[in-house]
Amino acid sequence: MEVAVNLKKVVTWLVVAFVVFYVIQAPEQSAQLVRNAGTALGDAASSLAQFVGSLV
Repeated sequence: MEVAVNLKKVVTWLVVAFVVFYVIQAPEQSAQLVRNAGTALGDAASSLAQFVGSLV
């Protein structure tokens, strides 16, 4: 059980390190990725709201 917890911590820190490295190496692409993710989430929320509104 303890090995799984340690592995989870290591993987989490590796992911954080990779994200920081990516942001430092390619800030414009990182910003575009965040914009695209925000747009996708906004579109999904809008579609869900439209669906729920059409149920009533």
